[in-house]
Amino acid sequence: MLELFRAFSLRCVQIEEAIRLGDDQRVTALDRHVEPLVEAILAYRAVNLLEVYMQLQFVSHLISQDADDSASVTEHTSVLSYLLDRYFGAHGPDWRVPSPQDVRIEPPPAYVPDTDNGQFLNAVILESLPDRVAVLTRDYRYLYSNPANSAHLNRKPMELIGRHLSEFIGEERFAECAKHKLDACFAGEQIDYSYERSAGSGKSRQVRCRMSPLRDAGGTVIGALLVMEDLDRLSQAA
Repeated sequence: MLELFRAFSLRCVQIEEAIRLGDDQRVTALDRHVEPLVEAILAYRAVNLLEVYMQLQFVSHLISQDADDSASVTEHTSVLSYLLDRYFGAHGPDWRVPSPQDVRIEPPPAYVPDTDNGQFLNAVILESLPDRVAVLTRDYRYLYSNPANSAHLNRKPMELIGRHLSEFIGEERFAECAKHKLDACFAGEQIDYSYERSAGSGKSRQVRCRMSPLRDAGGTVIGALLVMEDLDRLSQAA
């Protein structure tokens, strides 16, 4: 599925560049490839929760993008309903949470700060946070980026899905720092550290980065939830 998202993201970037250059012929040529990609993404059958989340987020993106076209919104909403029924309806796949009659109900686990606690990315909460929030898969690629993080990277959220972290922080910084910390997070550790980032004009800002393992219903680490706080902004607000 990541390959499909990467292809869709690349095509969108190419179309935006062609529009910027006023190349209507190239826009038309590129636009012909968009619909088949959308159909392929929607027809894909997710095999794990990460792919389900990506697919549902993609439909939400389509609804938001075509908000002024009632016919398109109705069509996308129907697709969303179909996907929800496919994955969480009566005939959902085996990785669904079992029903009470199937297993003995265990006491709920203790709340652990900075982890997902079974909610699997409450996007409404994440997107309302002023801090930069991102989710990376185990191959160091973006699965999710909230508006604050997307704006910081000067990208739209959909443009980040499937892109490797090193594209934005550089190969050197990725290899020397980020990769080791992410690998520790994927191994189950909570990572909390601070670093300096350039703020232009020779200035820098202190950023606190927290990495939390993101687990599926079976407890397997399937990614990392990153929260980046601007410590200078917090001190100024205080």
